Amino acid sequence: MNVKTVCLSILIEGEATGYEIRRLCVEGDCSYYVEASFGSIYPALGKLEADGLVTSRVEQQSGKPAKKVYSITEAGRAAFRDALFEPMGDEVFRSPFLLFARYAHLLPASLVESRLREQLERIRNKQATLQEALEEHGSNASDAWVIRYGLAALRVAEQHMIDHMNELIALAEPDVSELKAAE
Repeated sequence: MNVKTVCLSILIEGEATGYEIRRLCVEGDCSYYVEASFGSIYPALGKLEADGLVTSRVEQQSGKPAKKVYSITEAGRAAFRDALFEPMGDEVFRSPFLLFARYAHLLPASLVESRLREQLERIRNKQATLQEALEEHGSNASDAWVIRYGLAALRVAEQHMIDHMNELIALAEPDVSELKAAE
């Protein structure tokens, strides 16, 4: 999937501004599909418009700058459907936490434990967010399926954290206070 396809997926649901598309790609429903920045969304929207797959209109706002609102065309709907037939490619998973965990042996145990607990809290917050989304979108069977998939992945991550937290802490260096107490 590319940024143009994600933009079309958002616009197939309804009109949106570039800012709204970016928000959905960062913290909304589409944040699980691809990574998209303002620097990639606006050129994608420009290309989609040039290709006749979306249209735009300028909407004046009281006391604010005008905003550009995008809508998908029938050709855009067809292009989006065609894009879903294309090979998907490999899934991409990036985690700053896993980089931290990989080098836990270089860090004090108290920091490793703290970061593990922070990550566990993040996972639980994501689960709560998805649970809310399931309650909100659960009437749509395909949305519910995707959300339950995400919940299942997070539950596995949470259980792994709980079951193996102490292993990672044990790999870390002893805290300075522990070393002084041992002397």
